[in-house]
Amino acid sequence: MSGDLFSDLGEERRREAAPLASRLRPQGLDQVVGQEHLVGADGILSGMARGRLRSSIFYGPPGTGKTTVAQILARHAGMAYVPLSAVSVGIAEVRKAADQARDRWGLEGRGTVIFLDEVHRFSKSQQDVLLPFVEDGTFILLGATTENPWVSLNNALISRCLLVEFRALEIRHLVALLERAWSRRQEWWHDGEADGALWEQIARRVSGDARMALTVLERLAVLADGRQQATLSQELLDQVWGDFAYFYDAKGDMHYDVASAFIKSIRGSDPDAALYWMGRMLRGGEDPRFIVRRLLVHAAEDIGLADANALLVAHAASWALEHVGLPEARIPMAEAVIYLAMAPKSNSVVSALERLDAALERWPDAPVPAFLKDRHYNPRVQEPYHYPHNARDHFLPTVHLPADLAGLKIYQPTDQGAEQSYQARLEEWRGRRRGSDSSKNS
Repeated sequence: MSGDLFSDLGEERRREAAPLASRLRPQGLDQVVGQEHLVGADGILSGMARGRLRSSIFYGPPGTGKTTVAQILARHAGMAYVPLSAVSVGIAEVRKAADQARDRWGLEGRGTVIFLDEVHRFSKSQQDVLLPFVEDGTFILLGATTENPWVSLNNALISRCLLVEFRALEIRHLVALLERAWSRRQEWWHDGEADGALWEQIARRVSGDARMALTVLERLAVLADGRQQATLSQELLDQVWGDFAYFYDAKGDMHYDVASAFIKSIRGSDPDAALYWMGRMLRGGEDPRFIVRRLLVHAAEDIGLADANALLVAHAASWALEHVGLPEARIPMAEAVIYLAMAPKSNSVVSALERLDAALERWPDAPVPAFLKDRHYNPRVQEPYHYPHNARDHFLPTVHLPADLAGLKIYQPTDQGAEQSYQARLEEWRGRRRGSDSSKNS
């Protein structure tokens, strides 16, 4: 009996020591703020709560309820809930959890939910270990990630799980959450006061993150107590927010959102915004090599041949970073960002690759025309090859594609930047090739 008493007392003290976001965690889907598309009457998670739980990947920004919902679903299904983090466990722990899940089926007749947080931190080979357990029902996997699952997870794992997107909470959701927490303030603070519009001020600053909103609220209370104040004020909020001013998780939480904003600002020809997002990443501890890698890709993807120098400028920034390092390399990095944002834009290279992929699907093994074959290993080739450098303008109207692909246009230049001249030149060449081809067929 005394053991139970000490156990209960310890659990109570643990709850009191837990962060506010944990203490006020919803106990049912009806208490989850936001995510109406998932927990509403027709939402997929509501359907799972009413029926059968399925292995799923929960993806979306931090503080949107992924962990909370996983716990609720496991409780609804009457399953054991085993939380793991890919940051701190490996294959051995996964296999051990699988063995325990099998035993649980035999001894207790119930299943197990393995909640694997930061699932994207597992390597592709580690993710493969999960596959047989998910496939044969040893356990239900609920993985959580703040990254794009199509980029960070194996296709094999994705094909065995439902993808469930959690969205950043809107201001109204966060205000409702803060008001609910405030109505229960005697559980974690005391019966104090709060300035008007404070909840909305917090909600506007936390970028849709419920956990951060509650953390800010809790810090406000701690700071107010330290100053022997009974009112949470705007002044206190400004001081607390100083700790969050450069919030950025280079390990994943905001990584992809800020990187996406960075690239889209360059693509949108907005150098001011692009510099801001670059600054956010650098100030937040992002690996600068990640930033210059994105510049290299963007230079080819969104500028391409409209300004071929863009790739050279991006490469120069990468070279400067490797040979000079920060903080000095911040200057050529900023120069590259501005150059790329101001450059004419063309996605003709990417579009050409899309048309190339379609052509390869349709003609995967078209024969090489005889005159293009290698004569070194095959002396039987009789078709003559005419050397373009011996011709006027170094051009011959020779068709180099197989006959079935004649007239195929994979590269289609835009009218942006240098591609204007490419467009005219290419149309002339293609016209001469068409004329040459038709004269052969006549």
